[in-house]
Amino acid sequence: MGNPNRTSASGFILLGLSTRMEHWGPLFALFLSMYLLTLIGNLLIVLLIRLDAQLLQTPMYFFLSFLSLADVGFASTTVPKALENLVSQTKSISYGGCLAQMYFFVAFGITDSFLLASMAYDRYIAICHPLRYAVLMSHKHCLFLVALSWLLAFLHSLVHTLLMARLSFCASREISHFFCDVQPLLRLSCSSTHPNELLAFTEGSLVIMGPFLFIVVSYILILAAILKVPSAAGRCKAFSTCSSHLGAVALFYGTVIAVYIRPSSSYSVAKNRVVAVLYTTVTPMLNPFIYSLRNEDVMGAMRRVLVRFPMGTKKK
Repeated sequence: MGNPNRTSASGFILLGLSTRMEHWGPLFALFLSMYLLTLIGNLLIVLLIRLDAQLLQTPMYFFLSFLSLADVGFASTTVPKALENLVSQTKSISYGGCLAQMYFFVAFGITDSFLLASMAYDRYIAICHPLRYAVLMSHKHCLFLVALSWLLAFLHSLVHTLLMARLSFCASREISHFFCDVQPLLRLSCSSTHPNELLAFTEGSLVIMGPFLFIVVSYILILAAILKVPSAAGRCKAFSTCSSHLGAVALFYGTVIAVYIRPSSSYSVAKNRVVAVLYTTVTPMLNPFIYSLRNEDVMGAMRRVLVRFPMGTKKK
């Protein structure tokens, strides 16, 4: 009888997005371009917010800076390895590397979810309780929400990873994906995966659907408050402060719910590969554009930063 844990020693093979070699070159160019845009866009947002005191003191942009950092981590967990495998003949990943990739992928994804909920709470307080905004959304409270989001996300991911580490993998080493996701790994296990699937469907649904439902309720209350504004200009101005966040929420939760919030019996390899590209690569790349295009605050901060540095250079 073979060793039931032999995959733990030899690792896994990531089959990637396509097994046809003629697709690897275009896929490499596409993924590299999207990854570079993700890094440049998100790090530029972080830099602008950190350098501009006016944006940094605004809770919405304070949360956005940490959302951008989480998006950089989210994309960096999966895309570099996918790029390596597109030019590699082995396409292998070690057992420890696979678990580490899964850990950070889940952690950064849940962090995104909590931060989007925190941003919805900020918009709710700003529009529905403007007189209490300065107190409820003080820098101390914002810092607490950010710290809590990161802590809960990484602890939740740790539970997933520890449960995955207890499984034996004695079947095929081939993962029908371009990164180590929870469901593809469970399908390779020859141990009982019931505890893992129960956690993924219950607590996993809670940390995704909980923030999502909170966002939905927040925006129902926000919409009700906006409709009470007497002037059309006032309603447009109030809604414009929420439009970017709504776009990011729709993009993130739409793709994640399509993959994870459903029974494992409906799992589809082909469908999940396509949708996974959207939430691991496209969403982190588009978020900076969603928050910056037609955003006067971000454009103003960029102008102030560009003016400041040439002035500082001349003084020297």
